[in-house]
Amino acid sequence: MASAMRTVLRRGYATAKDVKPPIQLNSLTGTYATSAYVAALKKSSKDLEQLAKDVESFDKKMKSDSKIDAFVRNPTLSSTERSLVLKELVGSSSSPMLLNLLTVLSENGRLASAPKVFDDFGSLMAAYRGELEVIVTSAEPLDSSAMSRLDKALKATEIAKGKKIKIQNKVNPAVLGGLVVDFGDKTIDLSASSKVNRFNAALAQGV
Repeated sequence: MASAMRTVLRRGYATAKDVKPPIQLNSLTGTYATSAYVAALKKSSKDLEQLAKDVESFDKKMKSDSKIDAFVRNPTLSSTERSLVLKELVGSSSSPMLLNLLTVLSENGRLASAPKVFDDFGSLMAAYRGELEVIVTSAEPLDSSAMSRLDKALKATEIAKGKKIKIQNKVNPAVLGGLVVDFGDKTIDLSASSKVNRFNAALAQGV
């Protein structure tokens, strides 16, 4: 992780004594995200918001365009090929810091980790904006009524006090039914798959 940070710093993501991330992310992808966050905020809050906008836009591109997703995950391309394609994909209208971040990931053989880096960057931005980022995983998409009830329930919790709640619904058929709710450093597993796993574990202990 330390070597990754040094690589990012060499690309110009220098930290400043008066700029600190709002939350600590200890993963490797979190290191890249934090370095980009600090570098942008060191310039100005406007630069940070622009980078956040560009990160979100590029993330949507990856998720909606199978060719871009395949490129990001392709380990056989040379560094020169990846560099040329990245410049074309990012474009001149986006923040140069987005291209820098993607280039660092590419040079370190971590371009396939870009989606997770973007997720971590989103967590930093949510904390910076005073938002409580909540990820609700369900077997099927939740309707507006269910999302509204969740929003109301979360607002009543101590951890959400004084924060804007931002709920994201992710679909994963593996949960079978029920919900898995992640917010802050907490996970509430109310899924059917969790109950099945506990039941199977109990059976195994009884054999």
